[in-house]
Amino acid sequence: MKQKTRFSLTFRFENNRLKQSRGFLTPEPINDHKATKKQLSKQDSGFSPETKDKDRLQELTAELDSMIGLAKVKELVKEIMAYVEICRRRQRYQLKSENLVLHMIFKGNPGTGKTTVARILGKMLAELKVLPKGHLLEVERADLVGEFIGHTAQKCREQIKKAMGGILFIDEAYSLARGGEKDFGKEAIDTLVKAMEDHKNEIIIILAGYEQEMEKFLRTNPGLRSRFPIHLHFPDYTKEELLEIAALMVRERQYKLSLGAKEYLRTYLQAQLETNRTNFSNARLVRNLIERAIRRQALRLVQQQIYSRNDLMLLLREDFEEKEIEETGLTDNVLPLSLRQ
Repeated sequence: MKQKTRFSLTFRFENNRLKQSRGFLTPEPINDHKATKKQLSKQDSGFSPETKDKDRLQELTAELDSMIGLAKVKELVKEIMAYVEICRRRQRYQLKSENLVLHMIFKGNPGTGKTTVARILGKMLAELKVLPKGHLLEVERADLVGEFIGHTAQKCREQIKKAMGGILFIDEAYSLARGGEKDFGKEAIDTLVKAMEDHKNEIIIILAGYEQEMEKFLRTNPGLRSRFPIHLHFPDYTKEELLEIAALMVRERQYKLSLGAKEYLRTYLQAQLETNRTNFSNARLVRNLIERAIRRQALRLVQQQIYSRNDLMLLLREDFEEKEIEETGLTDNVLPLSLRQ
């Protein structure tokens, strides 16, 4: 048995040598471990750079879709992504394609998801190679406008440098034009416009603010409207969407709402929406209510010395009602008994 095995191995070895000498068998190359590893990573792993980019884009799209409400905003963001992709593919076939101008204006009340959408958008554009980095830098008037001649341009350039490769998000952008003729806000606008021209492939600028104020801002600066071709309107959330946001915030913090707390929130939010207040703070209002309720719950539990797991998680109606008392300027002494229970 051993002899047969030895003979078989010897025969194969001699046969291969004979084929090699006759040119039938090419010599096996030296096995470079590093080179083989690289080849495997490229060929056998099954993941090309494009595949990874697509997977990341799908993750970001799913993150956008998971946001509550904002149906029209989501649709427009997807249109922008599709437009960018088609422009890239047209360039590969040497077809005419317009220069991508993606500077935007976000209009809407606070707490409607403007900053979150901008952050996701930046990451998407980075995956599509439109932006080198895709990070978001959020600034306001104080970060851009200086106090003396020459100071404003310097401050603007510093912020532009930080945002280079990503998105410069200017919140309450209309405040740049509030100071009148002698205000340095106009200089900030001029510096930003110049940066848009000089670095058009390296930075995207988003101006954000309340809808009415942004419209006035654009009317007083007619040249800006054409430089910001994409306008996204962020509507106020409905009562049901706000309740859904509240449930999500509570769940993420590992709390839960009692039936009384849910009913209070429903009634309170409905009353806020019916007043049709301008500059309604939407999700920001909900977050403030919940954070205040959590602090009130902590005080209540410490005073009552109740520390069971369920009690540590449960937010009661009374934890939220304290917020209403403080906002209206009422105290427990003047509230009717029916409203304090």
